[in-house]
Amino acid sequence: MSATLYTFLDSPIGPLLLAGDGERLSRIGFPSGKGKVAPEEDWKRDDEAFVQARQQLGAYFAGRLEGFDLALAPRGTPFQLSVWDALKSIPSGETISYGELARRIGRPLASRAVGAANGANPLPIVLPCHRVIGTSGALTGFGGGLPTKIWLLAHEKKQTQPSLF
Repeated sequence: MSATLYTFLDSPIGPLLLAGDGERLSRIGFPSGKGKVAPEEDWKRDDEAFVQARQQLGAYFAGRLEGFDLALAPRGTPFQLSVWDALKSIPSGETISYGELARRIGRPLASRAVGAANGANPLPIVLPCHRVIGTSGALTGFGGGLPTKIWLLAHEKKQTQPSLF
């Protein structure tokens, strides 16, 4: 197995840690909150790694990109991988409930398990777990903290609103 490489990307929500094998991302870490990820001792910093990820995330934060086309390597159980894959189908600027996400993966009674898998998402933003909310419309927990979730949703809503001019 190759060494895990990492770099940081400055963003409007703080420096994001990008980690993986240099081409495929396996982690995106927030600067704070329960989703904070620090480089492990055996990881190697490489600020030339993840060119596509840095470009696409930069375009996303600049409002020029709504979806990602990146090589990803998330690690999880088959159930988690199915939940994370389903996240990609939620359009930018929209939200769905945990129950709806459970229905989409064919497990309508598994909304709590879907919530747990969503919370374990190692690639937030790219696999948009921030677009999943409570059935009541409440913004539930988020690895980068609720202020980050609110920022991401507002950013996407602003980008998808039609302009009057």
